[in-house]
Parts: sequence; structure tokens; C-alpha cells
Amino acid sequence: MGCIGYFLFLCGLSRAMASYPIWWSLAIGHQYSSLGTQPILCGSIPGLVPKQLRFCRNYVEIMPSVAEGVKIGIQECQHQFRGRRWNCTTVNDSLAIFGPVLDKATRESAFVHAIASAGVAFAVTRSCAEGSATICGCDTRHKGPPGEGWKWGGCSEDVEFGTMVSREFADARENRPDARSAMNRHNNEAGRTSIIDHMHLKCKCHGLSGSCEVKTCWWSQPDFRVIGDYLKDKYDSASEMVVEKHRESRGWVETLRPKYNFFKAPTERDLVYYENSPNFCEPNPETGSFGTRDRICNVTSHGIDGCDLLCCGRGHNTRTEKRKEKCHCIFHWCCYVSCQECIRVYDVHTCK
Repeated sequence: MGCIGYFLFLCGLSRAMASYPIWWSLAIGHQYSSLGTQPILCGSIPGLVPKQLRFCRNYVEIMPSVAEGVKIGIQECQHQFRGRRWNCTTVNDSLAIFGPVLDKATRESAFVHAIASAGVAFAVTRSCAEGSATICGCDTRHKGPPGEGWKWGGCSEDVEFGTMVSREFADARENRPDARSAMNRHNNEAGRTSIIDHMHLKCKCHGLSGSCEVKTCWWSQPDFRVIGDYLKDKYDSASEMVVEKHRESRGWVETLRPKYNFFKAPTERDLVYYENSPNFCEPNPETGSFGTRDRICNVTSHGIDGCDLLCCGRGHNTRTEKRKEKCHCIFHWCCYVSCQECIRVYDVHTCK
């Protein structure tokens, strides 16, 4: 179960292109730097369902962008959880990229699916706007009349195409009538919706000496860090659900409903889960927890990144560390900066 959704494609692509593992597995080291430099042979990727295989063959030239999207999703996950007990750890020597962590329908699984779906939509949209593929390009459909003092110009990013790619490929595996597929579909869509909701006008001035006599504008995606921050807030406020089972014409079907009726029901923009997370304090191969021993903690923080909470009450060790840093920098006309090199001593606190 460690390879699900997007991750199964990554696992398969890693096997098929063993010379440089790509995909979700692809963001965890320098060995993935050659992403997109070799052709992707869809038929050689194990684990694809027929719909994914057809999609890969029809859109093979954007598959490197799909892989790049998963890569930036993992990197953003690791940034957002860098100070928490579970820090989005990846496993270098396993095709189950996150180990067993994603086997459970926890809020961590919810976040990973959302950030991955958002990453794919983001990367494909950006790649199309940059002219990297012939099957897509700029968005000319939703311009509307220009505003006062500006006119349309540049290349509006086609987020509809990017979200379509993310939806068609990721959700192809989530067609089972069970609760986990329903959860994954919901969280995948929440991730994609976050990209659409954060599209904004980006403008550039033209004229002598930056006079801005003419201003051209286009639709642009935000920096992906904005999406990561937004989805991390959704993780913190994720809605706990319960599984209901009922019979339909196609057989037994599982659906999700909110566990607590006195809370507002989740919208399509919220993350949902229905299983509790492990505490991630101690190593546990069954849950995929690596524990927090030897993790760096913040001795001055009272939050989850502080030594009390991150170390789960076990206490922490302190050591001194010398670091070389640039100092006494001087700007010389014109135009360079010279610096000296200083040795500074820092206290480093790690969990026992």
C-alpha cells in the first residue's frame, strides 16, 4: 500500500528508468537531477492502470512536467513539516516513497495528496506557459475586458489545462467505491483548487525610464510557497470524517460524512481524513514513524518545533558547533562586494 495514486506511477517510473529514478521518488536526492533528459516509455512503467497508460501515451511530452510537479510537492511538504514530529521523510532505498505512512487515511496522507496534486497542476501549467510542450500554451479564453490603465499582454497561464492533467492522471486510480478512494479524490481536488483560487494578475510597465506609460497584465500562478502555506493551514484544520456503507445498484459503496455535526461541514477546499495519526515520537516500522531522536529542536520555542514537544518529553542534548560565515562585507565602487570569513559558535539542541 505504500505506492498509491501519484506515488504508484513514481514507483513504476523509477523501476522503468533505473538509471535515474524519477517521480515521487525523484525529489529526494541529486540522483534525480536528470529529470526529463531521457524519453519516457509509457509501456515500460509497471503499475499503470489502463486509463493512466492511455493518458501517458497521449501526453507523453508533458510527463516530465508531471514528475517535476510531484518533486516540488515533496520539497514543499518537507519545508512545511520541517519542525514537526513527522517531517515528510522520504525513504531512499524503497519504492514506497514515504514508507507505510500513507497506508493510513490520516491528515498526513491528506496533505501529501493535496500538495502533490497542486504541484502537478502548478508544474504543468508553468511548463505550458514557458513553451516547453506543443500540446499546450498560454490561456486566451478568460481574459475579459482590460482594467483602467492597463491592457492584456504577456502569457496568461492556462491553469485549466494544468488541473485537467493533474485530475485525469491522479484520479484515474481512485475509482474504487471505498472510503479511501473518496478521501483521496477529495484531497486531490482540494490541492488543485488551491492553485485556481490563488491565480492573480501580474503586470509589467513599459515606457521611457520606467514611466509606466503602458502596463500589460496577464494571469499568473503564485509562488508555490503560497500554496504550501495555504494547504498547511488546511492540514491544521482538517475535518475528521466517518465511513458510511450503503448499497447501490453497483454494490456496496463507502462514503464519508463529518464525524462531528456541531462543526461546519468541510467544503471542497478543505482536507479530510478518517484515521488518527501515530504520535511519531518513537521509531515504528509498522506506521512508518522514524521517531524524533537526534532531531534538531528550538530551545526557545513553546510550539511543536520546541524541544519539549518535538522531543516528546525525553529531553534534549546541547552541543556547540563552529560555522564559517561571511562578515565585515564592504561594497566597492563599482561594482563588487568583498567579505572576510568569520568563525561563529552556535548552540545546537537535539532530541534525546
